[in-house]
Amino acid sequence: GGRRAGMEAEGEGGNEPGRADKWRVMRALGEARTRFALSDRSIAVLEALVSVLPGKELDASRAMVVFPSNAELSARTNGMAPATLRRHLAALVAADLILRRDSPNGKRYCRRDDSGQVESAFGFDLAPLALSAAAIFEASDAAKAESRARSLLKGEITIHQRDVSKLVSAAQEEGRAGD
Repeated sequence: GGRRAGMEAEGEGGNEPGRADKWRVMRALGEARTRFALSDRSIAVLEALVSVLPGKELDASRAMVVFPSNAELSARTNGMAPATLRRHLAALVAADLILRRDSPNGKRYCRRDDSGQVESAFGFDLAPLALSAAAIFEASDAAKAESRARSLLKGEITIHQRDVSKLVSAAQEEGRAGD
């Protein structure tokens, strides 16, 4: 596979974990959201989850489980209601961009060892987002190309409409018969 700004492939076989700048991935996903059947509000929830992850990089080779409370997610999504949050989280799981890592009691939290390192974490795993980064960038490029093509086509249509309008006006001024 090829390399793209913000995305580094660790190996050629596609079995190695991906790494990408988390904000570039989010921008690209925003541009390609319809290709992933996601609404802008689902993207906002994913941005809230990504913003909890420390650092600038998504790296599937390390643990990327985030465990914000519903109150924290609501605050980071400008007061989104809990039922709406749940619906958009389900959409992100269905789109294979996040995984749920459920705890025995259904709460989101982490356990730390004696040195303060995370031993186990329960919440949302962002590894699928990192592993999907290349596909997200490709979908974003395709969406941009489609948008450019649509814009060019609209321009051509406008020119043709103007030409037809001028032909009709000229025919009417000359008093020609017909529609």
